Order: sequence, then structure tokens, then C-alpha cells
Amino acid sequence: MSEANTIARPYVQAAFEAAQKQGDLKGWSAVMQVLTELMANDDIRAVASSPRVESRQFEELMLQLAGDLNKEQSNFVRILAESGRLTVVAEIAQMFEALRAEAEKTAQITVSSAFALNDEQQKKIAAALKVRLGCDVKLSCTVDKTLLGGIVIRMGDKVIDGSANTRLTELAYALA
Repeated sequence: MSEANTIARPYVQAAFEAAQKQGDLKGWSAVMQVLTELMANDDIRAVASSPRVESRQFEELMLQLAGDLNKEQSNFVRILAESGRLTVVAEIAQMFEALRAEAEKTAQITVSSAFALNDEQQKKIAAALKVRLGCDVKLSCTVDKTLLGGIVIRMGDKVIDGSANTRLTELAYALA
């Protein structure tokens, strides 16, 4: 995984700079998402690794499947295809989204809870996190019955774990 991130980093930086120059971070994000979905397809990965398919043919296939791209986006896809780097497009997309969130001062946050959160609870959590992080917050809520109670908040590599499971585990260690 770290090797893929190392490979992806210069491509992410180039794509992000191009997106900023164009003022189209959202459009580039959409392209990254499409490319990620395409490369997740078993048939497309088989074509990508087939010795029978020339790199130019694969490049053209990806451009057709990617849809309506501007000149810079097309060039980006071409470079990835020519250099055989479409295999790390998921990492490129993930890193691009992180840069985009930082530039737009937003944070994508996942909240897991034992029970479904109502709108008021979600708003309170979002408001508290907005104050704490100093940026706009986009919540994604999931239900995880294994938590028993409480919530777990994930913000990239940061985790705030207020679940009953964690509290019980901490209590067990304290008593042992």
C-alpha cells in the first residue's frame, strides 16, 4: 500500500495543480471516481494486463469509457495509461480527495453508532466537529450494532471512540 502511495503521489500533485488552475476540483474528482470504478472492473483489469492489447488501444478504450473529458483530463488519463499507472488510480483518487478537502476546508467524517442517529443528533455532532476542526463537516452515518452503545467518529486517520465496547474493554484492563 505504501508503495502504491509513493507511486501515486506525483500524479496526484500534477492532477491537483491542473484542477486548481482550471478551478474545477469537483470535475477532476468526478474523473478520478470514474477511473477508480473502471479499474475496479475485473474485465478492464484483464484487458489492462493482457499482452495482446497494445498500450495505445487500452489508452483509447479508457478515454472512451471515461466519458466527456477536457484536454488536461484526457492527457492525464493518457499519461497514466502509457506509464501503466492506472493500477494505482484508487490511491490517486483517495489522495486527490484529501487535497481537495483541505483546499475547500471541508472534512469527510464517518460516524458509526449502535443505533440510527436522528437529524438533530447529526446536526449536534456536525456542529461540535465544525468548531473543533475549524472547517465544514460532511457526515456519513452508519449503524454498527456491535458497538452496543455510543459512537465512533473517523476523520481520515483520526478516531474518536466513545463506544460502549471500548469503555468496557478499558474497564476490564483497569480491573485486571
